[in-house]
Amino acid sequence: MQLTLWTYEGPPHVGAMRIATAMKDVHYVLHAPQGDTYADLLFTMIERNATRPPVTYTTFQARDLGGDTAQLFKSAALEAFERFRPKAMMVGSSCTAELIQDDPGGLCKALDLPVPVVALELPSYQRKENWGAAETFYQMVRQLADTTVRRAPREAGQRARCNILGPAALGFRHRDDLREISGLLRELGVDINVTAPLGAAPADLARLGDADFNVVLYPEIASVAAGWLKRTFGQPATRTVPIGSGATRDFIREVAELAGVDATAVLSNAEARAPWYAKSVDSTYLTSKRVFVFGDATHVVAAARIAAQEMGFTVVGLGTYSREFAREVRDAAALYGVEALISDDYLDVEARIAELQPELVLGSQMERHIAKRLGIPCAVISAPVHVQDFPARYSPQMGFEGANVLFDTWVHPLMMGLEEHLIGMFRGDAEFHEDAAPSHLGGSHQPAPAAVPVPEAASPAVATTTWGTEAEKELRKIPFFVRGKARRNTELYARDKGLPVITLETLYDAKAHFSR
Repeated sequence: MQLTLWTYEGPPHVGAMRIATAMKDVHYVLHAPQGDTYADLLFTMIERNATRPPVTYTTFQARDLGGDTAQLFKSAALEAFERFRPKAMMVGSSCTAELIQDDPGGLCKALDLPVPVVALELPSYQRKENWGAAETFYQMVRQLADTTVRRAPREAGQRARCNILGPAALGFRHRDDLREISGLLRELGVDINVTAPLGAAPADLARLGDADFNVVLYPEIASVAAGWLKRTFGQPATRTVPIGSGATRDFIREVAELAGVDATAVLSNAEARAPWYAKSVDSTYLTSKRVFVFGDATHVVAAARIAAQEMGFTVVGLGTYSREFAREVRDAAALYGVEALISDDYLDVEARIAELQPELVLGSQMERHIAKRLGIPCAVISAPVHVQDFPARYSPQMGFEGANVLFDTWVHPLMMGLEEHLIGMFRGDAEFHEDAAPSHLGGSHQPAPAAVPVPEAASPAVATTTWGTEAEKELRKIPFFVRGKARRNTELYARDKGLPVITLETLYDAKAHFSR
């Protein structure tokens, strides 16, 4: 077991909470001690939900361990049913209560409640949050879907019908993504049968079979359930996640093929300003900017494609904490000639970023903290996220409007950096001298020292190089958008020459060498 200050995912019962909180007329009874009762914090404070999550805890204490904790659970389950009167219940244990082995499913079955009870067995010490959400959604679908309800063969001229799978509570921009994609489907002439789990009731899950195909927006949550629906009802599922202009167009074509409709009008009327902006004169200085991408697999794969194909960036590294999707991320990394980082240790991620010295980081809330320490611009593209990433405004990641949002989100940190460089040109000014904190970070901020990269190919003569004071000072005068390249080239030159210390003369010699 490793002690850490940060985790990208919570335990699997948090994933179950996300499904329960997303749905209607469902209640989750969780066998848990004091300390595991943080659903209110997650959903009312971080996601800023207007209602409390439908979760009841047994909240046993240390003194209860010598008594009948099984009876404690049965009482809590019965009281929760009588108070909330849900149409279906979920029962399970937190990571701590799992050690007691009270079997919540069997205990609840003995109560003989008049509603479906879905017993969740989530191995807390082998799996994590996204897997817990996927397993919970799969179990809910499998137990509540009515296998006798099936879509009748479509008649000529009849509109196609689909289910939208994957949006959940505490998801990164899921509500806005759902609105964007729902509008896109309606524009294509496709009706929406059920959206789940977000906003779905048990009765809605019973109708899942009455659709022609499924739209999987978030594979981490919906892929397992979509696989079962395909085996049970013969429903195909989309494979393209519509994040970015190119992927959205591919998604439209895929849906059009499944629905048997013509997508020409929708594709020609696409309101995506991001592709034009990315090609405009104002954005040319962004070309070949080195970017590092990290987060959940879905957003990482999509972001890398956007960065490389739509923004003109150079992907120098990418990775994910989603071990269940490691193969997909490794395949994506191979497209850009980089090695994928599969890790849920933020220290590994920080070391890789420091080594690569990218000019932009696209990641989660943790990468935002890492990038700030290293003095690198960053944009958040993936959960886990801070409360500020649940904005009051409409801010999707998917669809054509999502592509516009992504362009703004990614470019603005670089634009701010350019502005800071221009301000830095007035370094003689009392407010804007070179040792002053960046204006947008506040006066009390102390800029982090530049990261020293791990040598790429150290010569036998000298394993590492250090920067002299005068050389380091001169390096800071170089514009930020080429400073990283200048640092790397100079260090490579110094290692090749066997120079342990980089002086001002070394910096100029390296510049002359690489300018030939």
